[in-house]
Amino acid sequence: MTLFEKLTEKARASRQRIVLPEGTEPRTLKAADRIIADDIAEIILIGNPDEIKRMAADMNLDNIARATIVDPADNHVIDRYAPLLYEIRRHKGMTEEQARLTAANPLYLGCLMVKAGDADGEVAGAQNTTGNVLRAAFQVIKTRPGISVVSGAFLMLLPPDSPFGTDGVIVFADCAVLPDPTSEELAQIAVCAADTARVLAGIEPRVAMLSFSTKGSAKHERVDKVVRATELVHKMDPALICDGELQADAAIVPSVAHKKAPESMLNGKANVLVFPSLEVGNIAYKLVQRFAGVEAIGPILQGLAAPVSDLSRGCFPEDIYKTIILTCCQAIGSK
Repeated sequence: MTLFEKLTEKARASRQRIVLPEGTEPRTLKAADRIIADDIAEIILIGNPDEIKRMAADMNLDNIARATIVDPADNHVIDRYAPLLYEIRRHKGMTEEQARLTAANPLYLGCLMVKAGDADGEVAGAQNTTGNVLRAAFQVIKTRPGISVVSGAFLMLLPPDSPFGTDGVIVFADCAVLPDPTSEELAQIAVCAADTARVLAGIEPRVAMLSFSTKGSAKHERVDKVVRATELVHKMDPALICDGELQADAAIVPSVAHKKAPESMLNGKANVLVFPSLEVGNIAYKLVQRFAGVEAIGPILQGLAAPVSDLSRGCFPEDIYKTIILTCCQAIGSK
């Protein structure tokens, strides 16, 4: 059984409530119909009920009838969620009237449903930008205790006979969100990526804090940032197996680790790679994906108090289907 098959069975065994704010988006409807047909999750669609029903009929999506449809234009819906938004944002100057208007925005409404406990997770981004998806999540759901940043990880699924990673999986982070993290932010990314490895990949994390230097082989302020981040990781989670600063080969190749970092607790067997900046992480995952034919699942947003997943606007229904499954598993892992 592949990792994704395992995740699918995990989601099916503990069906979560996933809200889809882009309820009138055709690819989203196709993915939702398949999720319902496969009995993986309870789907909540936000949008005009008549339009959703018409689109489902035109597209022969028979299972959409089993979804819960929430109309953002329904005053009863706004009456329920606007007061919650007002309480969350009034210290920022939001008025009750502004709360009602904002709560009618599907992205905010979806997050409010999660915040209120009426949904377990949200998936959006087929129509909306990452900035808009994250803004609503930041303002409503916020970050989990002890974490101040949101980051994006990828599960890199390697060939079965690969000598790297654990059970054919390596986690890459941050490859999607934070351009130039501080030492404190880098440490938070590492701790969250370790959780992603446990919850989604089912592996015990071995975290490498990557740099162009291994154990002082180079001197630079960017090396110092990674060294400091590694120290902070050990303070945040003393039990976590984590080492740095390490060059990539010293992190994942035992023979190289033996020469460059003989005292490293990783011994060249890292399965979570934390990159020092977004540009490095983003370039690395795409090169590995293209050159080696490795499947990259993500981005998986980390650090929020409840799971919100962002899609590419160029995504396919299959991508949305898989992201819903990942979001279900994140929700299960957070309980």
